[in-house]
Amino acid sequence: MVNVVFGIYSIIFIALLIGAGFIAKKWVSDSNDYIVAGREISYPINTLGVVAIGFAGTSITLAPGFSILYGVKAGILWGCIYSIFGLLLYANLFSNFIRRSGAITLPEYFEIRYDGTVRGLVAITSVIGMCGILANNIVSLSSIISGYTGWPVYAITAVAFLVILIFATMSGMWATTITDFIQVSIGTIAVPVFLIILMIKYGGFDFFDTWLGGDWVNKGLAGASLPGLSFKYPSILTFMILFGTALVWGNNYYWIKIASCRNESVAKKSYTVGSIYLILIFMIPLSFIGIYAGTAMPEVFTLAGGTVAHTAAYGVIARVVTPLLSSLFIVGAAAASLSTASTAAMGANSTATRDIYQRLINKNASPQTTLKVSKVIMALIIIVTWIMTFFPGGPTYLFAFANAWLTPPAVLLLLGAFWPRFNSRGAFWGVLAGMVTMVILTITELTQVFNIGNWTHMAIVGFLVSLIVGVIATLTAPPKYYGSSDWDIKANKNNRKDVKLDELDLKVLAMINVGHQYLADISDGLNVDSKVSHSIIEKLDQGGYIERAGLRGSKFFTFSITEKGKEVLPSLNEIEAKMAEDYLNTKYVNFLDMALNRPDEIGLFAKNHNMSSLQMSSMISHLNRRGYIKEKGMFRRKVEVTDKGKQVLQKYASLVKAN
Repeated sequence: MVNVVFGIYSIIFIALLIGAGFIAKKWVSDSNDYIVAGREISYPINTLGVVAIGFAGTSITLAPGFSILYGVKAGILWGCIYSIFGLLLYANLFSNFIRRSGAITLPEYFEIRYDGTVRGLVAITSVIGMCGILANNIVSLSSIISGYTGWPVYAITAVAFLVILIFATMSGMWATTITDFIQVSIGTIAVPVFLIILMIKYGGFDFFDTWLGGDWVNKGLAGASLPGLSFKYPSILTFMILFGTALVWGNNYYWIKIASCRNESVAKKSYTVGSIYLILIFMIPLSFIGIYAGTAMPEVFTLAGGTVAHTAAYGVIARVVTPLLSSLFIVGAAAASLSTASTAAMGANSTATRDIYQRLINKNASPQTTLKVSKVIMALIIIVTWIMTFFPGGPTYLFAFANAWLTPPAVLLLLGAFWPRFNSRGAFWGVLAGMVTMVILTITELTQVFNIGNWTHMAIVGFLVSLIVGVIATLTAPPKYYGSSDWDIKANKNNRKDVKLDELDLKVLAMINVGHQYLADISDGLNVDSKVSHSIIEKLDQGGYIERAGLRGSKFFTFSITEKGKEVLPSLNEIEAKMAEDYLNTKYVNFLDMALNRPDEIGLFAKNHNMSSLQMSSMISHLNRRGYIKEKGMFRRKVEVTDKGKQVLQKYASLVKAN
C-alpha cells in the first residue's frame, strides 16, 4: 500500500517537473535565457527560489538530526545560522555588488577583479564542487526514498538524474524557477501539516517529558549539548563558517540566483524574505519533527542503542502516519532534493558554458550555438555527477569534497569586494593553496591516514589557508591601479593619463552619458562578457573620462561621466541633448511609446532592433531605475509606463510621430 501510494504521488510530481520544462522551453531564445533567464526573475519567484535552495535534502536530514543529537535548540540554531549568516547576510553584503557587476557567474567576476588565470582555475574547480553538491543531494534523496519504500538505491538514483536531465536540459534556469515554485508549494503544505499531525497524535511539549537526555531543548538523546566556539565540527562557530561562508558565499548557484534577478532590489528583498520564510516554515518545524521522532521511538536511533542514524529522523517518524499522508511528506523531501539538485546543475552548467566553453574552447560561438552546447554540457554534468555518487563515504564525504572546492572562492569574493589592494597574485595563490589543502585533507580522512575532523572541519582549514596565503602573496606584488595608495577616484588634470579612445570606448561613454551607471547595464547593452566591458571602464577611468562612485562594494561598479568625457563625445543636436539630460535616446523613447500604446508588440521591438534578452534587460532596467516604467509579471516580464514616462513621451511627441 505504501509503495503504491508513493508511486502514484511520484508519477504526478515527475509529470509536473517535465511539464514545467515544456512550458518554459518557448521562453529560451539564447544561452543567456538558458543560464540566467534573461535577468527576468521577479521578486516572488526568486523568493521561492531562495527558499527552495534552503529547503533541500541537507535541511531535511540535518535539522531533525541535530535536534536528536543536541536538542531542539541545536536544530533551530543550525537552520537560523544557515538562513541568516548564510543567505540573509550574503544578500545584504553582496546583492547590489553582484547584480551591478554584470558578471553572470562568480568566476566571470574573478576575471574582472583579478585576471583570466584566476577565472579559469576557479571555473574548473567550481564545476567539480557543484557536481559534488548535486551528487550529495541525489544520494540523500535516494537514501530517504529507499529507506521508506525499500526500492533499490541505484534505480532511484537513475530516475532522479533522468528527470533532472529532461526538464533542466529543455529550458535551463526557467525550468528550475518553475520547479522551485512547485517544490516550495508542496513543502509549505507538507512540513507544517506533518508537524501538526504529530502534535495531534502525541500532544504538545508535555510529550517530551520522557526525553532520554532529560532536557529536550538543550540536550540530545545521549545528553550531549551543542558546543559554542569550538573549532571542532559540529559547533555554532563551525556552522557559521561551513554553512554560511563555504556553502553560500563561494558557490556559483547562489551568485546566479542574484544575477538572474530583474534588479538589485529584487535580489536583496527576495533573499531577505526567503531566509525568514525558510526559518519559520521549514527549519523550526523540521527541528521539532526531530524531537517527536526522538521522543516517540528513541530505541531505533544509534544514540540510544538502535541501528538508525539520527539524520534519518524525518523518514523514521513518517512511518507512523497513514501512507496517504506520509507518502506526500516523502515526496516533499524528494522535491526539496531534486529542486536543489537542479539548481546545482545549473550552477555547474553556467560556469562550464560561460567560463570554460565560451572563453577557452569557442570564443566566437554564437548565442544559438552556445545554447545547443549548454544542453550537451548539461548531459555531461549529469553523467559526471552520476559517477560521483559512487564516491566512497557517502553523502558526508561528498559534502566535504564539494566544500574543498567552494571555500577558497568565498575568500576571494570577500577580499576582492572590500580590499582594493588585494591583487591577482594573492587571489591565485590563495585559492590554489586552499583547494590543494582541502583535497589532501579529504583524501587523508577518507583513507584514515589522518583525520582532521578530530580537531576541526576541513572547510575552516581551507578558509584560513586561503586567507593567510592570499594576504601574504598580495603583499609581494603591486595591485591594480585603483588599489594603489595614491589613487584618487576624483579625476583632475594631474592624476590621470592620456588615453586614446576607439569606437567601442565612445559607445560605452555614450551609454554612461545617458545614465547607464552600472557595469551590468554596459555588459548587457553591448552583449559582451563583463571582462570586455570592464577593461573599457578601466581605460576610461584611468583617462579621466569617467569616475567610480567608490572602490569597495557596489560603488566599484557604479560610474558617472566627467566633463572631459562629455567633451569627447560626438556632438548632439538640440533634441538629443535634451533627451540625454532625461537619460533617454531615440530608441528608448520609441520603446516607451510602444510600451504605452502597443504593449502587445514589445516582442517585435527586440526583433526589429536585433536585441538579445540581455540587451532588452539593460534598457528596461535603466528605464525602470529612472522611473519611466514599472516591471511587472510573476514569470515573464511585463512593463507599464508610469506618469513620469507619459510626461516625457508628451515632451518628445514630435520625435515619436516622426518615427
